[in-house]
Amino acid sequence: MNPGNSTMKTVSLPNTNGLNITIAAVISFPAGFDEDKQYPAIVVSHPGGGVKEQTAGTYARKLAEQGFISIAYDASFQGESTGEPRQLENPHIRTEDVSAVIDYLTTLPYVDNSRIGAMGICAGAGYTANAAINDRRIKAVGTVSMVNIGQMFRNGWDNSIADSDAIPFIQAGSDARTSDASGAEIATMPMAPLKEEDAPNEELRQAWEYYHTKRAEYCTAPGFATARSLNQIITYDAFHKAEAFLTQPLMMVVGSAAGSKWMSDDLMERAASNDKHLHIVDGANHMNLYDGEAEIAEAISVLAPFFEQKL
Repeated sequence: MNPGNSTMKTVSLPNTNGLNITIAAVISFPAGFDEDKQYPAIVVSHPGGGVKEQTAGTYARKLAEQGFISIAYDASFQGESTGEPRQLENPHIRTEDVSAVIDYLTTLPYVDNSRIGAMGICAGAGYTANAAINDRRIKAVGTVSMVNIGQMFRNGWDNSIADSDAIPFIQAGSDARTSDASGAEIATMPMAPLKEEDAPNEELRQAWEYYHTKRAEYCTAPGFATARSLNQIITYDAFHKAEAFLTQPLMMVVGSAAGSKWMSDDLMERAASNDKHLHIVDGANHMNLYDGEAEIAEAISVLAPFFEQKL
């Protein structure tokens, strides 16, 4: 493949999961793209609370520069995609979104359906792993700063909370559903700290900075989710049955200083794949891999050859 400048195209695609939702996406094409040829393609999924214009779009463009067709998209109910209530973060639907985007890719004559990969950042990486467990069309899996959103919400950022202690959050989600059903204003919760002073540590302070300052804020990423989402999130395991069914090649990239690293370690242990690798970016935290120039360059230097070899 010949690295070089890529071009982009905005598309709308139907969510084929019966939700009557249109997914907004951006396809990045490699330099010298020829629609009469076929290319490997990679689906890139954004973090919880993010949109395609942020880190997912960055990684998609970088992969296109390495010769892949890549597609970054907004999750159902979020960004420029349709669906009500706005900002629903149902992890089962977000996992299905990955397959819906693949459905679309398979209709494009210039995509080689036998060479489709998927990657994601943060919660998008967890959803990608779950999608690969469910969808054999995904031939290779990449993750960056992966978060299994269920683990994070029930066990805490640093895995210090017992599952049973998360029951009040399930109750809160249940109560939010009752409130929503009454016609009250939709109850919401932060996906990352909404104020700098709400951040419990420096890493999550950077999450606030990423989503709520000029560092990377975007008009379609308000930084909150529906509180009713807690019902699905708390009991969700992005790695469910990975021990049996996640057999595809797997490349995980994580910072050595990331509080979330334990979730990548967990999948490394659980995945059935005989071709699984954990690349550690020395000194990087969770957020550095979203937009740090050197950190992204290192991640791409691992992910691009991985996808080129496996797709």
